[in-house]
Amino acid sequence: MGIQFRKLAARRNILAAALATAGATAWAQDKKSGGDKVVYHIDDAVHQATKGLRNIRNHLDVAPSTRIIVVTHADGVDFLMEGAKDAKNPNIDYASLVSALKARGVRFEVCEITLRNRNLKKDQFIMDADFTPSGVVRIGQLQNHEQFAYLKP
Repeated sequence: MGIQFRKLAARRNILAAALATAGATAWAQDKKSGGDKVVYHIDDAVHQATKGLRNIRNHLDVAPSTRIIVVTHADGVDFLMEGAKDAKNPNIDYASLVSALKARGVRFEVCEITLRNRNLKKDQFIMDADFTPSGVVRIGQLQNHEQFAYLKP
């Protein structure tokens, strides 16, 4: 019984080592291809914008190779409009924070359905804003087709 137990334990150790090596290899490959991919979903700028921008900055400070796309719709688009400031702290100018994150590779997308529904024009938004036909569809595509993790600040 002792020999069989040792053989079983040895097989288990070999399998564990193989799985650990495969996991480490997959992680290394992911890092080579640019790291994690995350979509931040903002649909309420008053409650999410400052917190979300801070979270994104912290995220990139810890994991700088992360690919981040911020998708906004409904009231979430407001912080990407020209002259937008935090309502609770008017010293926080969103354009400069967005610009700094854009320089670090973050993409900010505004829902065009929201533009139509709220009668907004693209030229009302900062230059760092990009546009997507539908914010909700974009989030679904990023999650399902491009394996982006979903975060909502």
